[in-house]
Amino acid sequence: MTELTCIVCPVGCRIRVDRAENGLKISGNDCPRGLTYAREEMTAPKRILTAVVEVAGGESMLPVKTKEAIAKAKIWLAMQETKAITVSGPVTVGQVIKDNVAGSGVPLVATGMIPGDA
Repeated sequence: MTELTCIVCPVGCRIRVDRAENGLKISGNDCPRGLTYAREEMTAPKRILTAVVEVAGGESMLPVKTKEAIAKAKIWLAMQETKAITVSGPVTVGQVIKDNVAGSGVPLVATGMIPGDA
């Protein structure tokens, strides 16, 4: 038996997951989104990666995130790839910084801005 706290909405349902012969038995969710969350968390967990990348010639960092959740097993590789990135301005919010991060098929995008050279 595994207990999870659903993170899909602010309610935070306590979900109980039991492994049965015919699959997973999930209880405690107040909505179908909790059921989907628990099933995914037990079979193929995913996370949105948030990080920062270096800005060339700057003292600041650029915040970035994956556009969608990626497999939790790929987070370490995604962090290693992200650590190696240096960007130059201009950069706008939502701009793709790296396609297909960690072979996930998901792009890494900027969540901040860097003005261009004046």
